[in-house]
Formats: sequence, structure tokens, C-alpha cells
Amino acid sequence: MNSTWFRRFTTASGDGPRLVCFPHAGGSATAFKDLAHRLPATFDVVAVQYPGRQDRYAETPYTALLPLVEAVAGELARELAADPGRPYALFGHSMGALVAFETARLLARGELPDPQRLFLSGRGGPETDSLPYHLYDDTDVLADVRRLGGTDQAMLADPDLLELVLPALRADYRALGTYRWCGGEPLAAPVTALTGDSDPMMTVEDAHTWRAHTTGDFAVKVFSGGHFYLFDHLEGVAAAVTEGLLSEAAVS
Repeated sequence: MNSTWFRRFTTASGDGPRLVCFPHAGGSATAFKDLAHRLPATFDVVAVQYPGRQDRYAETPYTALLPLVEAVAGELARELAADPGRPYALFGHSMGALVAFETARLLARGELPDPQRLFLSGRGGPETDSLPYHLYDDTDVLADVRRLGGTDQAMLADPDLLELVLPALRADYRALGTYRWCGGEPLAAPVTALTGDSDPMMTVEDAHTWRAHTTGDFAVKVFSGGHFYLFDHLEGVAAAVTEGLLSEAAVS
């Protein structure tokens, strides 16, 4: 796969379904490294590397969500078309859930088959969050990151490391703040919504709002914990993904 946009953390790609993972705001592809190793070896698990972080640090990060979606979807469509017999699914956490959802909507306009399933984690439907993140200054952004957890707090206290992560955080928060849901037809692909039961960013009820965005099967998986519950429940999340993909394979 395109080594600029996608990372594979297993030693080889399995011949089963491909799972494409989309990171949270300020996050990188490595957020899914541990999950990749807990999924069946037959899966081909890849993670999206957005510009402006880690080995793409020198690139300008996107400050609007839909141009990012267009770039990711274009690269992904080429990869999927090159391997037409392989089913695929999308997994996104927090901002990544929104990017995955909009990517699926854009891909649906083309000739590619629908994903087997979307796994949308740590965020309610696109209409549920309209905070003015684009108006946040650095102090506001860092306070929100600390509130949500999931980021090494020592890193946030180190001026040199902070200088490395702030550009991507600023850009991602601006992209989230300027995003507006304008409506649209629901996807045909089934959806599994995943959430922590004490997430300060969303409620369990918010997870159920994804029901309106699919005409297919819908499920909600609730785990104990906050916004980054998945790092504490990798086995459970891997089981939910495996169950969702294998159940769809059995149906098809």
C-alpha cells in the first residue's frame, strides 16, 4: 500500500478482510499498532497517517476536514481497486470516526463496493458535536487534550515535544470546529458504534445516533472507561471488530 498514507504494523498482510484505521485528533497511525497485533492474523490491518505528524511532520496538516477526507478517499480508492476481491472495513476513533464516516460516504459515490462494516468509536453522529474548536487557542486545545486523556501528560509538559505535536493538534481542532453536517442519505454499510461509559466528550446515547446513518445492521458496544477506553480494552475491541467482520462475511 501507499507508504505515505498507510502504515502496516504486522509483519505480513493476511488474505482476509482489510481494516483501515483512522486516528483521533493529534493522533498518528501508531495509535492502532497494538490493536493490529490483537486482531486475527488473517486480517490486513492498516492505519492512516495524516500529514503533519511523525514521519510526515514536514508536511502541512489539513485544517479542514473534507479536503482531508478527499485526499484519504482518493488514495484508499486506488488501493482498494488494485485488490478488488478483498472485502474491507473502516475503523475510526474520535475525529477519526468522522473522517472514516465521510470517507465511506465519498467512496459510496464511486464504483467500489461498500465496506463490510464501519466501526465508529469515541464520537456520536456527525450532527452531535458543534463546539467551536476552531476558536480554541493553544491553552484551550491543551486543556481539552488533558481533559480527554490518552496523551502522555509528560509529553505535554515538555516544551520541545509540545512544539512537535501542537501544529497537528491546532490543525485537527480547526478542522473539527469548521466541519458542518449538511445532511445526506444513510450508508448501506452496517455500523458498530463503540464508546466508553464515562467519556467526557459523548454519552452512550450519542453512540446510538449513528443508527440514523445506516440502512444496514447497527450495534453499540459499551466499554468501561473514558474517551480513550480502547487502549484499556484492546482485547474487547479486537473481539468486537472480529465479530462484526466475521458476521458480515457469514451473511454475504
